[in-house]
Amino acid sequence: MLSLWKRVRYRLEWIGLLIAARLIPLLSRKSCFHLAQMLGAIISILDRDGYRVALKNLEMAFGDELSQHDRRKTARESFQHFARTMVDFLWSPNLTRENFSHYIELQNFEECARGAGGNGLIMVCYHYSNFEWLSMACGFAGLNSTIIAQEFRNSLLDPIFRAIRERAGHELIPRKSSIVRLYKVLRRKGTTALLVDLTVRPRHGVVIDCFGLKKPVTSAHAWLHERTGVPIIPAHCEPLSDGRYRIIFHPRIDHTAGMTHQQIAQACWNSFEPYLRKKPAPWLWMYKHWRYRPANADRPYPFYVRASRGFEKIIQRDQANSIGGTSMCRL
Repeated sequence: MLSLWKRVRYRLEWIGLLIAARLIPLLSRKSCFHLAQMLGAIISILDRDGYRVALKNLEMAFGDELSQHDRRKTARESFQHFARTMVDFLWSPNLTRENFSHYIELQNFEECARGAGGNGLIMVCYHYSNFEWLSMACGFAGLNSTIIAQEFRNSLLDPIFRAIRERAGHELIPRKSSIVRLYKVLRRKGTTALLVDLTVRPRHGVVIDCFGLKKPVTSAHAWLHERTGVPIIPAHCEPLSDGRYRIIFHPRIDHTAGMTHQQIAQACWNSFEPYLRKKPAPWLWMYKHWRYRPANADRPYPFYVRASRGFEKIIQRDQANSIGGTSMCRL
């Protein structure tokens, strides 16, 4: 049972989102950009905890490669990129199959078409720049997918987000029993897209090296690939200087026979990290990417991490599987 304060707060959030969803589509693209820059800068000041996490994440990931000034600038820009993603998401009812290419260009899309080829496709994506428009661009380009819907704590917001996301032709499904649903879609040679860079509980995934730090991530894409044989193609969105975006489709993850789930997940991350190192600001640095620390870590981890026996066991399991050449994993 929600408290009175939460009910009032959730209702105010819903009203605020409704107003924003009505007004933002009326703005010009230039106005959207300036609004997002302002909102992101303000939030980076108000969200002191998130800003502190972003600074520490950048320090752990880049060390002396970024000066303190550069880390502060990158952290602020990370807030601005996320604000831009949300503002553009609310503006996206203006996008159509006929005009989306004026705002979003597709690079190496033929790799995606070749990977699918009527045999289905697993697209893995990252919370980098405008990941919402990545999904929409694929839909408008004819690559309609079945996507897991991320529910909000405030359920009043879900219908608004769902209505906008489904405009491009995607099917959204709830998280409950979602892996089974995706498996059936892929068996029918369908397409799905998964965001794979957020931290999960150790027992629910595999551990990859992310900037040299251990991080548990989902192995759903690896499991689905193993069970269906459907190819995996990573993709990410990057901002362009003129306010548009570019969607980059990476080469498909090949030669997976005999690879473990951890190795497949690592290969997906490895295809993305070079882009992230080159231009770090569009990633969600204010998110706690490294929540767990190995018992005998040979380098520092962020202040917010905690030791976990389960994390250590997953690391040992993945190492044993890699040596033994098996791909057993719990989902």
